[in-house]
Amino acid sequence: VATDKVAGKLSSTLSWVKNSVSHTVSQMASQVATPTSLQTPATSSSTSLSSPALSPSSPPQLSPDDVELLAKLEEQNRLLETDSKSLRSMNGSRRNSGSSLVSSSSASSNLSHLEEDTWILWGRIVNEWEEVRKKKEKQLKDLVRKGIPHHFRAIVWQLLCNAQNMPIKDQYSELLKMTSPCEKLIRRDIARTYPEHEFFKEKDSLGQEVLFNVMKAYSLVDREVGYCQGSAFIVGLLLMQMPEEEAFCVFVKLMQDYRLRELFKPSMAELGLCMYQFESMIQEQLPELHVHFQAQSFHTSMYASSWFLTIFLTSFPLPVATRIFDIFMCEGLEIVFRVGLAILQMNQAELIQLDMEGMLQHFQRVIPHQFDSGPDKVIQAAYQVKYNAKKMKKLEKDYTTIKTKEMEEQVEIKRLRTENRLLKQRIDTLEKESASLADRLIQGQVTRAQEAEENYLVKRELATVKQQCEEATAQLEQAKKTIRQLQQQQPQAVRRRTDNLAGRSLVAQVLLSM
Repeated sequence: VATDKVAGKLSSTLSWVKNSVSHTVSQMASQVATPTSLQTPATSSSTSLSSPALSPSSPPQLSPDDVELLAKLEEQNRLLETDSKSLRSMNGSRRNSGSSLVSSSSASSNLSHLEEDTWILWGRIVNEWEEVRKKKEKQLKDLVRKGIPHHFRAIVWQLLCNAQNMPIKDQYSELLKMTSPCEKLIRRDIARTYPEHEFFKEKDSLGQEVLFNVMKAYSLVDREVGYCQGSAFIVGLLLMQMPEEEAFCVFVKLMQDYRLRELFKPSMAELGLCMYQFESMIQEQLPELHVHFQAQSFHTSMYASSWFLTIFLTSFPLPVATRIFDIFMCEGLEIVFRVGLAILQMNQAELIQLDMEGMLQHFQRVIPHQFDSGPDKVIQAAYQVKYNAKKMKKLEKDYTTIKTKEMEEQVEIKRLRTENRLLKQRIDTLEKESASLADRLIQGQVTRAQEAEENYLVKRELATVKQQCEEATAQLEQAKKTIRQLQQQQPQAVRRRTDNLAGRSLVAQVLLSM
């Protein structure tokens, strides 16, 4: 609180020096430099630049303790402006007791005239945002490319994506009371998000907690996307600049309006499109490198996926990635294509000499440290890259056509596979039926063979019986003849006896024939 008080007095001193700056601009600068969430009723009046007690015509009176603290703050600010590491360290402390980082004091007596002019200019831009966005869009883009002052970054990012006064902000506290099916995944990955950053590195710290809150809230709002690991780095960067409610609203806007939602969908169809467009740019503008990548089977997704999913936040030092993110907030994914191709141009000679493993190592260990001195070199190179929006639209149509054809082929393949499976099932059934018929046929043949053999035996027996019958008939005829002869010779009584014998013989013959 004491620091805030002195910062307020220091800001008032700067306001006195800048007596030409309008009262409105000073008020906006005060609002950006000192978030209202930090001010208590007891201190808000003393930290505002527009306080009636502070007149532009007379400097405020500082106590000896305040003067000593002021000197320390001036020294801190001087280091902040000259040392990027100090910048990251200062940005690592909270700006808001609940969820945002405490940025360094926005005023210093040794600010250069250029810095003062930049502050005044951005203050006017924020005050006249709608008019500037409509009538001076090109000038605004040029300013963003040069970098948004870190004290203005929170408000400007919200304005760039139109995330102010979103109705969903009122639902945030209710969303935190709900349970998300993604909570375990989010908890698991929290420690992997900016593991070396002061705000996030401690387990169960305030930074990890607010990061979890925002990711959980979004997973409840958009259940189709739910949670994707790369998105946590984007949310983490937002939390370094603004309170968690505002970070949540900005993230929702980024997902809806900046193609990020399509990138983070489970199918990641948009990432495939970006890889196709980026590879086409490499083929056109860096043909030798493209041929080398093809020869080494070094696919674009192996090194560029994280560029698009995290907007270089996992690839470059944070100050460099933040500057690129400034431009992303203004111009969208175009800056990722530009910076990506610029990186390849700058490293083409080295990459062509390496195999796949060497190229992976180069992307992971060498390229991230090429811009430790600052982002100006890579941003300047990025805008030397040829980027044709119409051609990118054509590539999008081509990719859609290719994917539609692939989908149709996949549908046809699936249909054919289904038919093949059914045919296999039918073949199996027919084979079983065929085996059954074969068994029945063999059994029938065996049966017929047995019947033929039995028939042959019966025929033999019948022939034998017929022969016996013929022999018996011949014997009978002979007997009859003999009987007739005897009848002629013997008396009537003998004849009767003979007739009886003949009758019996005839009965015996009939019995034999049966």
